[in-house]
Amino acid sequence: MTDSIIFWLSVNYIELIGAILGFVYIFLSIRQHIFTWPVGLITSALYVYVFLVSKFYADMLLQVYYVVVSIYGWYHWLKGNPKAEQQLKVSRTPRKLYLPLLGVSLTLFLLFLFGLKYYTDSPVPFGDSLTTALSIVATWMLARKYLEHWLIWIFVDFFSAFLYGFKGLWPTVILFLVYTVMAALGYRSWKNDLKNAG
Repeated sequence: MTDSIIFWLSVNYIELIGAILGFVYIFLSIRQHIFTWPVGLITSALYVYVFLVSKFYADMLLQVYYVVVSIYGWYHWLKGNPKAEQQLKVSRTPRKLYLPLLGVSLTLFLLFLFGLKYYTDSPVPFGDSLTTALSIVATWMLARKYLEHWLIWIFVDFFSAFLYGFKGLWPTVILFLVYTVMAALGYRSWKNDLKNAG
C-alpha cells in the first residue's frame, strides 16, 4: 500500500502541488488578497504541464493565458483607479459589457471547438472548449473585480470536475469540486463587501 502511494506521488507530484496551490489561490481570491496573482501564476505554470500530458489542449492554452492575466490582474489590483489613487473595489459588471462578454465567450468557444475537433486528439472537445472560453472571460472579470465572475466559476468548476474525472485526474477533480463550493462562498463574500461599501 505504501509503495503504491509513493509511486502515485512520484508520478503525479506536479498535479498534486498544482492542486494544493490552487486551494491557496481560491482562498486568497475570496479574501481579495494581492497574493492571489503570484500564487495563481505558479499554479497555472504547473497546470500547463499537467494538461499537456493529459491532452486537455484548450485547458493547457488557458493556463498560459492565466499566467499572462495574472500579471495584468496583479498590476490592476495594485493600481486600481489611478484617478482616485486607490486600490480596485468590488463592483457589478456594467450592463454595457453583457453583450460583448457573451460575444467573446461564444467566439472563443467556437474557435476552440473547431481547433480541438479537427486538429487534436482531444477526447472532450466540446467540454474543453466550453470551460476554456468561459474561464478566459471569468478571469478577466476577476482582474476587474466584477462580482458576477463568481457565478461563471460555479458552473465552470462543477462542469470541469466531471471532465477531469473522465481522464482520471483525481486530485484535480477534488480541487474543482472544492473550487465550486469556494466560488459560491466567494460570491457571497464579495456581495457582502459590495453591500457594505454602498
